[in-house]
Amino acid sequence: MKPNDTQLARRIKQWGKELGFQQVGITDTDLCEAERHLMEWLQEGCHGTMHYMERHGRKRSRPAELVPGTIRVISVRLDYLPEKAKNSEKILENPIQAFLSRYALGRDYHKIMRKRLQKLAGRIEQAVGPFGYRAFVDSAPVLETALAEKAGLGWIGKHSIVINKKAGSWFFLGELYTDLPLPLDQPAENHCGSCSACIDVCPTRAIAAPYHVDARRCISYLTIELRGSIPAPLRALIGNRIYGCDDCQLVCPWNRFARLSDEPDFQPRHQLDDNELVDLFAWDEAAFLKKTEGSAIRRIGHVCWLRNIAVALGNAPTSQAILTALESRRHHPSELVREHVEWALQQHRGSPNNITVGAT
Repeated sequence: MKPNDTQLARRIKQWGKELGFQQVGITDTDLCEAERHLMEWLQEGCHGTMHYMERHGRKRSRPAELVPGTIRVISVRLDYLPEKAKNSEKILENPIQAFLSRYALGRDYHKIMRKRLQKLAGRIEQAVGPFGYRAFVDSAPVLETALAEKAGLGWIGKHSIVINKKAGSWFFLGELYTDLPLPLDQPAENHCGSCSACIDVCPTRAIAAPYHVDARRCISYLTIELRGSIPAPLRALIGNRIYGCDDCQLVCPWNRFARLSDEPDFQPRHQLDDNELVDLFAWDEAAFLKKTEGSAIRRIGHVCWLRNIAVALGNAPTSQAILTALESRRHHPSELVREHVEWALQQHRGSPNNITVGAT
C-alpha cells in the first residue's frame, strides 16, 4: 500500500537520517522575496566575476522553471566540521601556517551528498513508484539557503550563511526538486537579534550590511572564485587564509551548539589543517593535483593556489625561509603568480626585519 503524503514526508525524513543527513525539511517553490534580494544584489555587481549567478536569469529563484513540474523541494543538511581538525583559531594566530576553510580539508562534499540524495530518491521511488525529481548539491542555479530557511533547516544569518538553533552553521546543503505534493514544514525563525559579531570580525568588511555580503571583498571569493589578480588593497587583509575564510562562523555564538562530524570523508587529508605556507608553496603542479585529488580545492588550479599562498607569505613575518620560497617562484611561467610573488617580496623589503636573500 502506498503511503499518503503525510506518511511519505515522515518516512522521507527518517530515510534521510538513515542515510547520514542530520536534518530534512520540505518547502514549496515560492521564493519571491529571495528573488527580489538576488536581483538587487546582482544589479549592484556584488557577484563580481561570478557571471554564472546571472546567466540563468530567474531560474535560480523559480524552481519550476529550472525543473518543470517541480512543486516541492526536499532540503537536507549534512554537518561537516571535522572531528580531528586542528584548532582554527590557533592556525589563524600563527602567520607562517596556512589556513584553509574547514569544509575543504577532506573529500569533495558534492559527490558525497549527491550519492546520498540519489539513494534517498531511490527509497522514495520504491515506496511510490516513478516520480519526477532532480538532485542538486551546489551544482546548478539553486537558491539553496532560501530553500533551507523555508524548509525549516535554519535561518539565513547576517553573514548570509544558514544557522540552525541547535547545530550552528557548519553544514552543507543539498536539495531534491520533486513533483510530489508533500506537506510543508514551517520556515525557521531568525534568531540573530542585535548580534553583529560576524560583521565586526570580517577581515575585509565584506558584510556591507546585515544580510548583505559583497562577494568582491569576501576572502572566500578572492581565494576561490576569482581567477585574476587579487585587488592590492585587500591582500594584506587576507592574512594566512589561502582557501576560503571561516571567521564569521568562528565567532557566531550559535556555533557553540555545532556538532563535530565523524564522517571519514570530511577528516583532514595531507595535513591540510596543520601545514606551513612554505611547504605548500613548494608543491609543483603534479604534487598539487595528486594531493588535491577528490578535493574541492583542486578546482582553483595550481596557479591560483600559488597566487593565494604568495599573498599569505607576503603577510607573514620576514624570514630567510619565506624569502627563499618567494624567490623560487619569482620567474614562474604565470604572470599572475609572478605579480603576487613580487608584491609579497615588496612587503618584506619594507619590513623593519628585512633579510637579504642569501644572508647567513
